[in-house]
Amino acid sequence: MIKRHFITASILVLTSLVVPCVSSSPEEINESLTLKPDLDRGKKIYPLCATCHMKTGWGKKDGSFPVIAGQHRNVLIKQLSDIRAKNRENPTMYPFTDPKSIGGSQAIADVTAYIASMDKSHDVGVGNGQQLALGQSIFEKRCMVCHGDKAQGNNDAFFPRLSGQHYSYLFRQLKWIRDGYRKNSNPQMVAEVKALSDSDLDAIADYLSRL
Repeated sequence: MIKRHFITASILVLTSLVVPCVSSSPEEINESLTLKPDLDRGKKIYPLCATCHMKTGWGKKDGSFPVIAGQHRNVLIKQLSDIRAKNRENPTMYPFTDPKSIGGSQAIADVTAYIASMDKSHDVGVGNGQQLALGQSIFEKRCMVCHGDKAQGNNDAFFPRLSGQHYSYLFRQLKWIRDGYRKNSNPQMVAEVKALSDSDLDAIADYLSRL
């Protein structure tokens, strides 16, 4: 009996050691939003991000890594916190968002402020340009009310800037949102793209990449 209890207790201890410790995303988001950012500290942290997003913050034209330079700070804070809390599936980002790598809420506040201050990309990957009219039509009907007439987004509402983002990245994310792969997606956004075909999403992504 004693031996069985000892084994059970040992299993529980070992299990507790392998369960990942993640912060509460809403709490961290609120904390990072209220902390005063330090751009100099953010600049020193940014080389960690530049590993994938490049020194300019422009990512890669093939869409493997998105443009983050000039993105709204609130959006960046939410996405980093969601990835860190495993509310958004992004295994590539997990090591970089770990507090042991990037730091705590203050570091998030600092680096997002620095990224938001960076110049937006002037070298964007685009699609084939064959369905731009369709893309514009769908955008104006379904997307503009939240993301703005120029897809500039809204910092206070946590709506991301979509203009000037790489086509392939946009196309992939739109499909993931529609298909339920992005767990942290805004329900309103999911509802808007749920009925759209791959061809529709391709058209939207191509149109947005050229704004």
